[in-house]
This record gives sequence, C-alpha cells and structure tokens, in this order.
Amino acid sequence: MDLVTFLASNTLAFVLCALVLGLLVGSFLNVVIHRLPIMMQRDWRAQAREFLELPVEPTATFNLILPNSHCPQCDHEIRPWENIPLVSWLALRGKCSSCRTPISSRYPLVELLCGLLSGYVAWHFGFSWQAGAMLLLTWGLLAMSMIDVDHQLLPDSLVLPLLWLGLIANHFGLFAPLPDAVWGAVAGYLSLWSVYWLFKLVTGKEGMGYGDFKLLAMLGAWGGWQVLPLTILLSSVVGAVLGTIMLRMQKADSGATIPFGPYLAIAGWVALLWGDEITSAYLLFARF
Repeated sequence: MDLVTFLASNTLAFVLCALVLGLLVGSFLNVVIHRLPIMMQRDWRAQAREFLELPVEPTATFNLILPNSHCPQCDHEIRPWENIPLVSWLALRGKCSSCRTPISSRYPLVELLCGLLSGYVAWHFGFSWQAGAMLLLTWGLLAMSMIDVDHQLLPDSLVLPLLWLGLIANHFGLFAPLPDAVWGAVAGYLSLWSVYWLFKLVTGKEGMGYGDFKLLAMLGAWGGWQVLPLTILLSSVVGAVLGTIMLRMQKADSGATIPFGPYLAIAGWVALLWGDEITSAYLLFARF
C-alpha cells in the first residue's frame, strides 16, 4: 500500500499529516508575515528613487529565504533544531538561546493555529482535491490577516494569486460552478467598492482600503456569489464585536483605525466551510 492510498483510506492519518504540515507551514508564515511588508517597502522606495532619477540605493539581499533567521537583538543565527515549530519555543522557554531575549509568543501561536486549522480542513473535506485547495487558501488567509493587523495592508502578491487559484479550482467545480465564481469575484469587488465611495461621498473619509475589495473578490472567486451575503454579514458582526473588545482592551478612541481584512478572512473561511448549514439553520429558525 503506497502513501497516497494509505492517507485516502485512513482519515486519522490524513488529519495528523495535515496538522504536522500546518505546523511547518505556520513556521514559514511567520517569516512571510514579518518579511513581506519590509520587502514591499523596499520595493516602493526603489521605485520612488527610480522615478525621481535618484542614485540606486545599495541594499543587502532580503527576501523570504535570505538572510537566515536570526535574533534581532544579538544577531544569533537560528539553528535548525531551534526552529522546530512549537517544540523549540517550549524547549528554549521562549527565549533566545544566546542572549536570552524573550521571543514573542505570537510565533508559536501562529504555528499552532495554522496546524489546528489545517487539521480541521483535512477532517472536514477528507482526502480530496477540495482539502488541498482549501489548505492553500487557509494558509494565505492566515498570513494576510496577520499582515493586515500589523500594517493595515493586504498584499496583492498574496491576494491576487489566490483569486486566480479560486477561479482555476472552480473550473473543475471544487467549490462552485465557474460562472458563479466569476460573478462572485465581480460582485465581491464591486460591493465593497460601492460602499467605499458612498461612505466617502457622505463623510469625506475613507472607510476601508482597496485591499478589502480584492479580498472579498477573492472569496467570491472561491465560493461563488452565493457566499458573499453571509460573508459580509458575518464579517460585520465579528468586526463589531471583536473591534469593540480590542478598543476597550487597548483603551483606544472610537476613531482609531481597525483593519477589516481579518474579519473578512474569518467570515469567508466560515462561509466556505459551513455556509449551507448556517443558511439552512437560519431559514429553519425564521419559519418559527
């Protein structure tokens, strides 16, 4: 029995493999979350200097691979056995092995969350192409949500490839018929675009960024136009609740800017997995 046949016939083994894979991917996502915004800022700076015809600014190689991960305090290069998801952080007691500077607990939490979400996706869809595609979407949503939290930025380099991947997946009908996916992308973008301009015309302020339009278009490309109403409703509810809690905890004023991308990502992920069940439950409840 080969590995593929074994995983296809053993749900528990497939879920455990997805969980371990998710932990490993989560470790890489920490790199993406930290480095991608810096890479984008450097690229913008280089483009600005080129446009202004200024001399090229020499910079060291900096991408998702180089330089090797190191402690920002003492420049100690992180060795392979110090980079095992969850295990290394616990073994090191959350501190650099060289200078004992505390390591943020967010790193293992992202790894753990990625692992748990990956395991659940494997359990929900079983050994299938749907599970493989949904794993890629889950990892992308996690990365862009954390970047949006840190920088209020949804990188095109993450959103647009996933939008196209959703359309390609639905060419084979994995989550929705292709026409529904195409119109989902169109309606997703235009719906928030319309809200943005209406809000700006009424208040003179920008209520959200263009990245939010693209993110909802991406979710529409994956689930079809049918997931959009539930996604918008859930994201509004989640945003209102969590946003209020965050403002209270941080003691920020009501005018503070709150990124909307993570709420869209959460709502879209939920709608893709349980959209039919939630809608059916609501319709059943509405009858009484």
